[in-house]
Amino acid sequence: MATLQIENLPDELYSRLQGLASEKKLTLNEAVIYLLEISFEPDKVTIEPAQESQPMSAILKRIRSRLRVNPSDFGLMDSTILIAEDRNR
Repeated sequence: MATLQIENLPDELYSRLQGLASEKKLTLNEAVIYLLEISFEPDKVTIEPAQESQPMSAILKRIRSRLRVNPSDFGLMDSTILIAEDRNR
C-alpha cells in the first residue's frame, strides 16, 4: 500500500481533521482516507437545492468574495512565471 506525506498543512485544517476523526471515532489516517474516498465518488456529492436555484450573479458574487490563495504560501511558484518560462522555450 502507498504512503502519503502532507507538508505545510494549515493548523486550522489539521484541527478540523482531528475533529472529524474524533466525531466518527476514526484515527487521523482513517479520517484522511475517508475524506479522499468520498471526494472521488460523484454519487455521494450532494448539491443543496438552495444552491441549485441561485441566479448566476449570486454564484459569481460568492466566488469573487472568496479569499485569494497565494501559491507561494504552499511553496508553489507563481503561475505567471511558469507561463512565461513555457512561452520562452
